Amino acid sequence: MISTILIVIAVIIVAVVGFAAMQPNDFRVSRSATMSATPAKVFAQVNDFHNWEGWSPWAKLDPNSKSVFEGTASGVGAVCRWAGNKKVGEGNMTITESRPAELILLRLEFIKPFAGVNTTEFTFKPTGNGTVITWTMTGTNNLIGKVFCIFMNMDKTVGGQFEQGLENMKATVEKTAA
Repeated sequence: MISTILIVIAVIIVAVVGFAAMQPNDFRVSRSATMSATPAKVFAQVNDFHNWEGWSPWAKLDPNSKSVFEGTASGVGAVCRWAGNKKVGEGNMTITESRPAELILLRLEFIKPFAGVNTTEFTFKPTGNGTVITWTMTGTNNLIGKVFCIFMNMDKTVGGQFEQGLENMKATVEKTAA
């Protein structure tokens, strides 16, 4: 009886790992929002990590998380290191490219709960009296990441957090633009 149960468990594990191995290596999560503020005002919210606490969805998940800022005050070379609860984890982000009111690229490194390095991109496009901002994260999943994504939809989960962050940012920039 026990050997039958162990065989069934082994078959399930092999099937899950086999299915995960066939999933795409790369992922992309992207969301956009239109804000009634100039591209320069929206850009300023992202280009300076000190502003992120006001709109980042992760800041609300752990009010006791700690952030340390290094490098330049904003723009290329600015670094933010954070450590928080299991919902926030631990990691750092570095601005690697910054073109005023146009583009910001970040190197995003997660240390806990899972190690990984992703690229995050913010683009700013003028439209009428406002700005369309697009927040995109791309990366590569190893086998563990692929197994994790079988049970948790990355686009829905992270995309939902991006949507919340963009909504928070919109409220911030539109209040200061008024």
